[in-house]
Amino acid sequence: MSKKPSPVGQIGDYEIKQLKIFKVVADCGGFSAAETELNISRSTISIHISNLESRLNLILCRRGRSGFALTEEGAVVYEATVKLLGELEDFRNTINHLDIQLSGSLTILFSDTISLDHRASIPAVIRKFSKLAQEVYLTAEVARMTEIERMVMQEEADIGFIPFHRELDGLEYEHIYTDICYLYASKDNPLAQLSDEELTDEIIDGFPVTYAGIKTQERINGHLANMNLKATAYNYESRMALLLSSRFIGYLPENYAKPYVDSGELVAIAPSRRFYHLEIMAITKKTNALNKVRSLFIKTMRDYYRKHNV
Repeated sequence: MSKKPSPVGQIGDYEIKQLKIFKVVADCGGFSAAETELNISRSTISIHISNLESRLNLILCRRGRSGFALTEEGAVVYEATVKLLGELEDFRNTINHLDIQLSGSLTILFSDTISLDHRASIPAVIRKFSKLAQEVYLTAEVARMTEIERMVMQEEADIGFIPFHRELDGLEYEHIYTDICYLYASKDNPLAQLSDEELTDEIIDGFPVTYAGIKTQERINGHLANMNLKATAYNYESRMALLLSSRFIGYLPENYAKPYVDSGELVAIAPSRRFYHLEIMAITKKTNALNKVRSLFIKTMRDYYRKHNV
């Protein structure tokens, strides 16, 4: 190690603030990327990191022409920071949940269009939950599946809604509904002009495909294994734009594609054999920590689904 660390002693609010800034910089991969997230200037971020390094008598990161990187000491401090901030959040939640009136916050993350899918009934669940917990501050965001998993695991979010693509030990999964995904092309796509007999696997597999660009279940990957992968579009909206260009084909959930199919803008390609099922799950972290807000939301969600047979 390049320096001998100084005894830390007491940690106050100022040090906590510096550690939070350090964590965001590390998560973003540099000062520039952290500016937007922190809403402070790069020079201010640099001052905070330098002060933290002086406080700890450690060099936490390298920044320069070669890019940003944590030092060996910085990686250790980062892991300790994640643990410390998580424990502080647990303490805050525990104190908040001692009140008869629920307070605190609830963060819900959604992948793609799940938040407005009628089968998830999210507006109805939130309406019922908000009547029971009027003082709780709600945050609802859309994010990538892997980011949702990470944030729920690190307790930066309370619950996430994602298509099931893998099972992680630290998470609990609850089935919400099942999508069926078909292969689609625009009405102007050459494949849309062919009959089922003419749509051989060789012809389909040779046409440019847009897909999510992430590794998922083997049975889903099997549908893409021999296809001509030419474009990445993680979100359904951006994938739809590529499909409507007529230059690509790609898989979409039937429910999302239905308005475009009904209007004649999209057609399913070889639907009898080019389809797969996609389970939509609610994920939470496996934990024994008391969190009445999260527990109430999950109970409200389960009660609603049970009553309405979602």
